[in-house]
Amino acid sequence: MVAVGYHGHAFHGSQIQPDVRTVEGSISNALQRLTWWTEGCLEMSSRTDAGVSVRFNLARIDLPRTVSKQANESSIIRALNDHLPVGAVVLSASKVPDESKVRYADSRKYLYRLECIEEWPSLPDPDLLSSACQMIEGKHDFSNLSKIEDDRDPIRTVDECRPWVSGDGRPVGFVICAKSFLWNQVRRIASAFSGISSGRLELMDLDLAMRKPEIPVDMGRAPSEGLVLWEISHLDIANPLPNGIPEPSNLSTRPEDPREYRRWLSMSGYEISTLLENEWRSRLN
Repeated sequence: MVAVGYHGHAFHGSQIQPDVRTVEGSISNALQRLTWWTEGCLEMSSRTDAGVSVRFNLARIDLPRTVSKQANESSIIRALNDHLPVGAVVLSASKVPDESKVRYADSRKYLYRLECIEEWPSLPDPDLLSSACQMIEGKHDFSNLSKIEDDRDPIRTVDECRPWVSGDGRPVGFVICAKSFLWNQVRRIASAFSGISSGRLELMDLDLAMRKPEIPVDMGRAPSEGLVLWEISHLDIANPLPNGIPEPSNLSTRPEDPREYRRWLSMSGYEISTLLENEWRSRLN
């Protein structure tokens, strides 16, 4: 099982798709160049959409027996990184039991930088955001805050949801943690939080959407560029990076002017990329 990080702008999502570069496709290509590839040998833990950055995701790789017997952790990391494209990095590798399931994680934690959403106000109310976060915590039917597919159960338990706040009290986003998430769940929650903070929505709208999932309501979907899969906790692999959430005080303050905001939005992407690169370098150096 390997921990792999990647920049959202460098890949068209995690899952293999024809004619575009994806994370799974890039790992597959690396394995083939190393002659480690066999059909069905690769499985990712969490699916991520295009634009979503990842501090680290997990992947299970069934290596040829000759390789798994001889290779150690550092040689596997080095070999994979030598063949992965710029924008992705393997951080750790650990042998796991044959029956280990990479998708059966204990928890997944995401950050969302709400400042990236166009309607986000210049002076958001921290208490209002905190109230919205508290409504998300616990066991709920998230039919109105996700894209349901393949008859999946819309009920999920959110273990933690709290504002991501800088040292000066400025809310820049939120942190959310659960065992599993539905497709687009965090981005739709982010849109609801942004709507409540901007006045487009009320807290009661979010409450109703969750208490009455049988009544369809669209609260919007926030852009993928603000989303970061921060970490995955799995019984069979140690966390390769330090615990904790980054202090956002070093992130730039979003400008109020709409024209300046569009320029700032580009810079905010570089800030997230720099944050991730610093995290990865602390592990690999």
